[in-house]
Amino acid sequence: MDEAIRLRTTDPGQTQQAAAALAGLFEPGDVVVLSGELGAGKTCFVQGAAGALGVEGRVTSPTFTLVRTYPTARIPVVHCDVYRLNRLHDVFDLGDEVFAPDVVTFVEWGDAIGPLLPPDRLEVDIVLEDPTRDEGSRLVHLRGHGRWRGLREHIVERCSDWIVEEEAGC
Repeated sequence: MDEAIRLRTTDPGQTQQAAAALAGLFEPGDVVVLSGELGAGKTCFVQGAAGALGVEGRVTSPTFTLVRTYPTARIPVVHCDVYRLNRLHDVFDLGDEVFAPDVVTFVEWGDAIGPLLPPDRLEVDIVLEDPTRDEGSRLVHLRGHGRWRGLREHIVERCSDWIVEEEAGC
C-alpha cells in the first residue's frame, strides 16, 4: 500500500467493528502492528478482530503478561505487548508462537521493534482526536507492507463506513 488509508471511528464499538471488518482478510502468518498512545484503542482494535476470527470470551490487554494466546479461533490468535521490554531482542524470549506461521499475531507497541518485524504486515496507528476523552473519535491509519499492499481495494471496500481520506506519501 503506497498510501495510508485513514479511518475515523466515533467510539470503541466502531473501532471494534472496523477491526472485525478487516479480520476477513487475515491469513495464518499475518502480523498486525499496533501503535498509539495509552488508551488510544489498540486492545479495542484487537478485541474486534479477534472476535471476528472466532475468539470466544474476553480479549484483554497483555500489558503485564506480555503474551496471550487464543488457540481455538478459526485462525489462532497471539496478542502481545512489547511496551515493557527492555531490549529489542527480548522479543525472542516471548516464545515461538509470537511470529508463528499458523497464527495471526497482534503486536501492541510494535513500532518499538521495527527491525524485527516481518516484511508482510499491516500497521495500525490509532490516534485519539481528543486525548481528554477515552470515548471520543479516533483516527485509525492503516499502512500495508508486503502482501498487504495488494489488498488496498479490499481494505477500502471493507472499511468504507469509516474512511475519512487517504494520505499521500505514507
